[in-house]
Amino acid sequence: MHIAIAGNIGAGKTTLTNLLAKHYGWEPHYEDVVDNPYLDDFYHQMDRWSFNLQVYFLNSRFRQVLQIRQSGKAIIQDRTIYEDAHIFAPNLHSMGLMSNRDFQNYSSLFELMQELVGAPDLLIYLRSSVPNLVGQIHKRGRDYENSISIDYLSRLNERYEGWIQEYDKGKLLIVDVDNLDFVDNPEDLGNIITRIDGEINGLFE
Repeated sequence: MHIAIAGNIGAGKTTLTNLLAKHYGWEPHYEDVVDNPYLDDFYHQMDRWSFNLQVYFLNSRFRQVLQIRQSGKAIIQDRTIYEDAHIFAPNLHSMGLMSNRDFQNYSSLFELMQELVGAPDLLIYLRSSVPNLVGQIHKRGRDYENSISIDYLSRLNERYEGWIQEYDKGKLLIVDVDNLDFVDNPEDLGNIITRIDGEINGLFE
């Protein structure tokens, strides 16, 4: 079984991945942020490093999905391969931070990869307002995220909403996180788990 969590920067994907992995005994697979050699350069010079960064993420995520499929285990994944292709790369392209040539090359590579990977059995989308995202980003205090603008987060949020409205690759669960505290409030986490249980039960009916 493959569960994946999607959402904007600061929405709480990694935190919820940890909590659900612990609750269900699922094996967590995380986004490769710490070892990403392009991330810091990208946030300081987006137009120079956007293509390199997105190809790195695409490669990392593609390998991850193949490993998930081959493992035969119940796995929960922090962020999906679709977010790279439907949100981050198109956003960089539309902002003039990725050239037409690089974007076409990237898109062609994604289409090829997409034919070889299956969608998650359940996609959990964490919906968040921009002010909530900003608060969470500041709270965790990662140096390379300090330069992320509100405009950039807003553009990403719009693309997330557009993508989710048309998502048709499998089961989808939308969780509005603005008024939730699934870290310190067990009831909030319990409500999410109850909703996930309902979706998972439906997978085996």
